[in-house]
Amino acid sequence: MAEKFISLRNLQFLLYEQFDAAALTKYPYFADHSKETFDMVLETAMRMARGILFPALSVMDKEPPEFRDGKVFVHPVAALVMKACGEGGWIGAQAPYELDGQQIPNSIMTAFRGIFSAANYSASVYPFLTTGAAHLILSFGSKGLIETYVPKMFAGAWQGTMALTEPQAGSSLTDLATTAFPTAEGYYRIKGQKIFISCSDYESTGNIVNLLIARIEGAPPGVKGISLFVVPKMRPDGRGGLAGNDVTCIGIYHKLGYRGAPITQLSFGDNDDCRGWLVGEPHKGLRYMFQMMNEARVDVGMGAAAIASAAYHASLEYTRQRPQGRPIAGKDPLAPQVPIIEHADVKRMLLFQRAVVEGSLALIFQCAQYVDLAMVTEGEEKEKYELLLDLLTPIAKSYPSEMGILSVSQGLQCLGGYGYCDEFPLEQYYRDVRIHPIHEGTTGIQGMDLLGRKVVMKNGKALFLYLAEVEKAVAAGRALPECAPCAEALAASVSTLKEVTTSLTGLALKGEIELFLADATLYLEFFGIIAIAWQWLLQAVTAAKALAASPDAADADFYRGKIHTCRYFFAYELPKIRGLAARLKESGDGLTVQMKPAWFD
Repeated sequence: MAEKFISLRNLQFLLYEQFDAAALTKYPYFADHSKETFDMVLETAMRMARGILFPALSVMDKEPPEFRDGKVFVHPVAALVMKACGEGGWIGAQAPYELDGQQIPNSIMTAFRGIFSAANYSASVYPFLTTGAAHLILSFGSKGLIETYVPKMFAGAWQGTMALTEPQAGSSLTDLATTAFPTAEGYYRIKGQKIFISCSDYESTGNIVNLLIARIEGAPPGVKGISLFVVPKMRPDGRGGLAGNDVTCIGIYHKLGYRGAPITQLSFGDNDDCRGWLVGEPHKGLRYMFQMMNEARVDVGMGAAAIASAAYHASLEYTRQRPQGRPIAGKDPLAPQVPIIEHADVKRMLLFQRAVVEGSLALIFQCAQYVDLAMVTEGEEKEKYELLLDLLTPIAKSYPSEMGILSVSQGLQCLGGYGYCDEFPLEQYYRDVRIHPIHEGTTGIQGMDLLGRKVVMKNGKALFLYLAEVEKAVAAGRALPECAPCAEALAASVSTLKEVTTSLTGLALKGEIELFLADATLYLEFFGIIAIAWQWLLQAVTAAKALAASPDAADADFYRGKIHTCRYFFAYELPKIRGLAARLKESGDGLTVQMKPAWFD
């Protein structure tokens, strides 16, 4: 199995050369850090990933969680990862000093999480689900909730989860049925069921802290009546110990991939004694939960890109070592075979993988930079970064998720028949990556979020800000001969984006909302390709400037590879928007809307 699962050189390129993460240290919040600090974080992540996570990749897949006698048992590596991340301070690394955090920028911790995800996605979710849940309590919870739960979560002693989905209400949160009944004791009695909850029950953790949405009895209908609660598996008993909280695991799901983490169904309040503590104000739970969901959506994109990265490096190693065939122009059948990486079609598959992986990572780090800048700026500048992040989140989630599947598939194809066998990791990566277009909001949900909310919010302000950023990249590209053709192609694509968006929003202005959103998923794909082209042009500009400084041979090859992969993306991937644009401009014909269920055979 390949020893390389992610390129540290590429992470450093994105962090330091592309997005200048070291410049964050000029802000007081990050002033205690330096590039040397950040390098130590990356090196620690690589050491932990190689030493703990990656060796367990296959065994956690082959020995999935078991549900026995009402209890969930997972591979021992899960506890090792939680312990190591807790002791190292990595679960709460982004939190402020006063909350025992390290104030490490989101950009650096995004790289940390990406390294873990590439090494072993299933193992990586345990600590970082806990990060998201703890951050939600820190952001909106009372002092008592923070003191009770966050230290244990940051220490890796207690697992954090997000409990949203119900059997009768998947993405339709309007139909939420879990109910919270007020009491005079300051807590609520919780009754209901939740499904598809990652890591929400397993025996090797001291407690599970569920961040759960429910409707308070008598609350307004629809999403306006949703509240957020902390509902632990074991509740504090008031004497320094823990007592059962009437939270019951009634089963686990047996999955295609992502098998190392348990996905459970929980029942709350079977004995009318499940207690939940309100987070923030009543009926504002969905707004609170969207903080964690949006963070999780970018992390899902990172997870998909990371798995695709591991698949790329596994297939790259194989193609360099596997001899087969001879040069097409060769005439001597007795000549030595050549490694298959010498064949043009294999190079095409590898280029596709690199284009998807490194384009996706660039967009994810762009979002991470916006998170950091929004934290340390104020006023209009802060709003700018928040709006750009809002707009790009559905793309950062969905493009790596959808294209990651195709990228891993091409990696598997590079191995031929061996790729289909479990002696090599590609078949596991193919199964593991398939969850990403589904969890934390399906691709269809992301499409409606982008077109129906993000593009039109504040009269299109986020979109105008984004277009201005793309135009800056076009201007930078036009100034460099190596990048000018791609810059012109991106400028033309932006014009197409404007035309398509105007056409679709015209349907909304006429009140034809169903037609407006009918092809939202195609619009998301269309927008996503252009966004990745933007990121590839930025990378090519950075690489071209670095080449002009006469780097050493290894770096020169790296930068030339960047520029060539950019050219590949613009030649092979960007042209796909033409067909999507043609279809989107015809969305008013309502083909999918008009189709009747009875007509399906």
